[in-house]
Amino acid sequence: MTWFLLRRLGGALFVLLALSLVVYAAFYVAPGNVAQIACGPRCSPAQVAQVSEQLRLDDPVYVQYAHFLQSLVAGRDYSTGTGVVHCQAPCLGLSYQSGQQVTQLIVAKLPATASLAVGAFVLWMVLGVGTGVLSVWRRGRATERLLTGITLAGMATPVFVIGLLLIIICVTALRILPFPDYVPFTEDPEQWAWNLLLPWISLALVSAAPYARMTRASMLETLAEDHVRTFRAYGVSERVIVARHALRGALAPVIALGALDIGSMFGGAVLTESLFGIPGVGRELVAAVRNVDLPVVVGLVLVTGFFVVLANAVADILQAMADRRVVLS
Repeated sequence: MTWFLLRRLGGALFVLLALSLVVYAAFYVAPGNVAQIACGPRCSPAQVAQVSEQLRLDDPVYVQYAHFLQSLVAGRDYSTGTGVVHCQAPCLGLSYQSGQQVTQLIVAKLPATASLAVGAFVLWMVLGVGTGVLSVWRRGRATERLLTGITLAGMATPVFVIGLLLIIICVTALRILPFPDYVPFTEDPEQWAWNLLLPWISLALVSAAPYARMTRASMLETLAEDHVRTFRAYGVSERVIVARHALRGALAPVIALGALDIGSMFGGAVLTESLFGIPGVGRELVAAVRNVDLPVVVGLVLVTGFFVVLANAVADILQAMADRRVVLS
């Protein structure tokens, strides 16, 4: 197990390094004149040259990338023309629009996104896995066909359509839920959950469908194996077979899919945050792209990649705990 964990840790670090290289090349090398983008379209050539000197863009590309990596682990000093601003590690640069440190900006937006991601994740896992298990338990009956139809409809419906329908029904027509107005958990836990319930449901209804389909397919595959026939021959009840053996065999792919989804969610649910007005990372990314604020875009992409890699590393550990064969792979 120790060697397995070391291999996974080494692989995660390599992926993060490769991601940083690709992101840096895509956003700082490919766009062309980064100094012009940072300064703005109305800057004079002298101002653009000054910005280029402040950002050290005259250095070779590999030196610039080395400075970028160094800023992530040791911080970096930025010249403002009238003074020097120290960006603490992990430094992702300064926003072109506000001059604020990108790391601080992202940290300020993460609680809202984390609240949305974690709540929706728990809800769609319960709905998805529960629906998959129920469809297997009732296989060959009308209940299975109904659940299959519902999951297909969920996979085919965009999240903004479900969100709009829920707003019309629950907020406007029935008035049983308020329109989401994000309240930090530390201020009022009850209002925090009450205001996020609608976004949670919207994401869960869309995201639960793949989990239901995957759980159903994996469980049916497990139920067709020889050892399950042996259990039935020895008189083991179908309920025990489904709950203890088939469900456990279906957990590995579900955990892997969940790791990808929860990691991506921490990078911002752009449509959901924009639709419900949640001040999270997704809305910040939209604003950064609109304003061509490269440091913020780069920082958000790297943070998203970090959470995806972290979630997959955790998923590998959980899979190894659920199935010891994973350790030997």
